[in-house]
Amino acid sequence: ERLREIGIQPDIILCRTERPLTTETRDKIGLYCSVRPEAVVEALDTDCIYNIPLILHREKLDTVILHTLHLRPRPSRLRKWEEQVNLLRQPKDTCEIAMVGKYIKLQDSYKSLDEALYHAGMANRTCVRIRKVDAEGFEKAGSLSLGKGEDPAKVLKDVAGILIPGGFGTRGVEGMMVAIRYARENKIPFFGICLGLQLSVIEFSRNVCGWKEAHSTEFNPQTPYPVISLLSSQQGVTDLGGTMRLGSYPCVLSAGSIGRRVYGKKRVGERHRHRFEVNPDFSGEITKKGLLPV
Repeated sequence: ERLREIGIQPDIILCRTERPLTTETRDKIGLYCSVRPEAVVEALDTDCIYNIPLILHREKLDTVILHTLHLRPRPSRLRKWEEQVNLLRQPKDTCEIAMVGKYIKLQDSYKSLDEALYHAGMANRTCVRIRKVDAEGFEKAGSLSLGKGEDPAKVLKDVAGILIPGGFGTRGVEGMMVAIRYARENKIPFFGICLGLQLSVIEFSRNVCGWKEAHSTEFNPQTPYPVISLLSSQQGVTDLGGTMRLGSYPCVLSAGSIGRRVYGKKRVGERHRHRFEVNPDFSGEITKKGLLPV
C-alpha cells in the first residue's frame, strides 16, 4: 500500500509464509494490491536455502516473470539443481571440520568458507558439519604453548579436518598456531586460508626448524626470522585500501603431491587476495625440513 502511495505498482508479490496460501488469501492479496492472483507467489519457509528456486519454480514464478516482461516462455532445466539439492538432503556420509578463527562470535564472518565447505560436501555426497572454535581459547592467561589454556585434544577431538581462515591483527594468532601444531602432530588434514597458511609456515618454522622467534613482518617487523614477509611488489605501498595482489594466479603443482592428485592436472589457476608471502630467503630451508610447497 505504501509503495502504491508513492507511485510504485508491483507486478508480482512474493509472500513469505510458514503455511501454504489458500486460494481465498491469494485472491484477497491480489484484489487489494491490484495484482493478478497468479502473480501472488507463495514463498514457503524451508530448511534449505538451495530448495528456494525449486519452490518458486513450482509456484510458476519464472512463467509469471516471462509473461510480465513479454518474453517467450521456454522449458526450464532444473534437473541438475534438483540433483544437488537431493545430494544435500540425502548424504551418504558425514564429517566435521573445525574452523579455528578470531571472528567466530560474528555469525556471518566466515560465510563464504562455510558455504565452500557445504558445497564440497554436496559434491561428495557428504554432510559437512562445522565446529566453530575461538582461537583465543587456546591462549588463556597469556600462555602460547601447546597444552595451556583450553586443551586442543579435547576441543578438536574427532574432527576430520582443521581449517584456519584469514584475518588481520595479532589477536588470536598464537591460539591458531596451537591448533595448527595439533593438526600437524596428529596428522589431521589441515586447510590454511590466507593468514591460516602464513601461520602454518610460522608454526613449522618455530617447532620444526627451531627458529623460536620466527614470525611475520606484519606482526613483528624486528623478527630475526621473517619467514612471512611483504611481496616485493608491496614494498613501499602505504595506501592499504584495495592494493592487495588480486586475481587469478597460475600454479604449477608438483608431481606426486596431494595437490596434483586432487586437481588431476599439472597447472591450475587460483584466485589470490593477499599482501604477504613465504619469504624466499627461508623457503629452501623450510622445504628441506619437510614443509613442501606444491
